[in-house]
Amino acid sequence: MLDLLNDLIWSKLLIVMLIGLGLIFTVVSRFVQFRYFASMFRIFGEALQRQPGQLSSFQALMLSVAGRVGAGNIAGVSVAIMLGGPGAVLWMWVVALVGMATSYFECALAQLYKRREPDGGYRGGPAFYIQHGLGQRWLGILVSILLLVTFGFGFNAVQSYTVASSLHDTFGVPTLVSGLILTAVIGVIIFGGIKRIASFADVLVPLMAFAYIGLAVLVIGMNLTEVPATLALIVKSAFGLEPAFAGGIGAAIIMGVKRGLFSNEAGLGSAPNVAAVAEVKHPVAQGIVQSLSVFIDTLILCTCTALIILLAGVYQPGMDVAGVVLTQTAVASVVGEWGRVFVSLALLLFVFTTLIYNYYLGENALGFFSQKRGPVVVYRVLVILLVLWGSVQDLGTVFAFADVTMGLLAIANLVALALLFKVGLRLMRDYDSQVKAGVKSPVFDASNFSDLDLDASVWPNAKANPPSGLDAQAQQR
Repeated sequence: MLDLLNDLIWSKLLIVMLIGLGLIFTVVSRFVQFRYFASMFRIFGEALQRQPGQLSSFQALMLSVAGRVGAGNIAGVSVAIMLGGPGAVLWMWVVALVGMATSYFECALAQLYKRREPDGGYRGGPAFYIQHGLGQRWLGILVSILLLVTFGFGFNAVQSYTVASSLHDTFGVPTLVSGLILTAVIGVIIFGGIKRIASFADVLVPLMAFAYIGLAVLVIGMNLTEVPATLALIVKSAFGLEPAFAGGIGAAIIMGVKRGLFSNEAGLGSAPNVAAVAEVKHPVAQGIVQSLSVFIDTLILCTCTALIILLAGVYQPGMDVAGVVLTQTAVASVVGEWGRVFVSLALLLFVFTTLIYNYYLGENALGFFSQKRGPVVVYRVLVILLVLWGSVQDLGTVFAFADVTMGLLAIANLVALALLFKVGLRLMRDYDSQVKAGVKSPVFDASNFSDLDLDASVWPNAKANPPSGLDAQAQQR
């Protein structure tokens, strides 16, 4: 059943929606992800500033990178190459490049429609821009449920499986033991809250990402003469010109799109939940910063893993090896057995932050339609059980389950983004006009968007709209 659903979702719908809408967003916005690429780093500097009690734009970026960087970068790339051949890597790049525009729009919209919480913080995401932008609360609830199931359950099971199989391959630790330890740690951490998670992420994520890049540079440097041929192999395989590799062009595209979306999450509706929490002067600034996380995740980290595997020479078409084990074997064949240990430890850090991030996304989604304590407790128990379940499953089961929930979530979110695209363009043009006028740090003036249902406590000068849903409940409290 999972295979049938995956075939329908990925072969028929999402390839067209992800790449098609991403290209439309890119062309109509005049390649916004490239126009502002150089200024990303200036905005990045401003992002380090934050208001007391609020997440900075930089922390929101690091938290979303923490979520994106994990099993997808190490195990996901391996699975893509195993099932789709080296050409799958090129389609991961394509998804990332057009996905930068998609991520830009979804994160900017999340900032625009975010709401202030009773404690002074912010909450936002797809459910909020669907309810307040489209006026369709039922669709917001559906997206929240899908997001909760995808991240709280599906993706956490994948992360747990990946680290358990990695530790078993490297240290011989039984997968059940790894699962029990992970569930115990996560059970303690999930009571800490988003601000504590962010404080760990903005230190840990850059350290572990640079360490992994350093290992990749070492492997590439030791095989430098083979790099041009490897890149040529990726391109040829992507278009079915290397028949020796599994499945031809169809398998390469499907696996590249699947694993690309799993890794960078552009258009999936996850990053907007974190992007909305940050304090920024203009919603577009956060959209620009968040599109950078897609670049970091896929164009840098996933490419590192792909080159490690292909340069090591351990990959053979049709081989049957657990995703992360292929990466570890490739590293060990080049630098020695210490490389296998390094990948296991790096993956452990990646997965640790990603599990927490996934939990937060699920709880944030749950909070959209229920403020009661009971459902939160049930959700936490289920998260812990799914982490344990994932650690003792096989590769096909956990990825198939995650692919189905991820695909359904992406479809719902992409439909909402398409319907709100005109609003996103208005927002972009407001920012562009200020930049053109010489304003270094554009400021959002909500009075120019008085026709939209914005929160006046978030954006001064916003039209006072009657509170609805959870906004009314918060005021009553």
